[in-house]
Amino acid sequence: QVQLVESGGGLVQAGDSLRLSCAASGRTFSSYAMGWFRQAPGREREYVARISQSGSFTYYTDSVKGRFTISRDNAKNTVYLQMNSLRPEDTAVYYCAAYRDYLPRDWGQGTQVTVSS
Repeated sequence: QVQLVESGGGLVQAGDSLRLSCAASGRTFSSYAMGWFRQAPGREREYVARISQSGSFTYYTDSVKGRFTISRDNAKNTVYLQMNSLRPEDTAVYYCAAYRDYLPRDWGQGTQVTVSS
């Protein structure tokens, strides 16, 4: 199991950028694929992006392709989500997750992102 702590959320205007960070505990961070998810008020938690253990492969949900970039620094046990051209519909609590057995198993506490129009 890995402990995860997100940071970097905030209140921004439409078109602005934010970078979220997720710091992981433990020495085995590089063995986990990592992902970002989000949950808007009254909605189900949804997948946003995923990155392979080495960082060589990245995947995105269609609504963020071309705007968001997931990356990781295994030396710092940290995964990032660079969010550009933010839209009001990106407003949500953003969570990072560590994958085990191909599913997100370990979750952070979340960080709020609010985009005003």
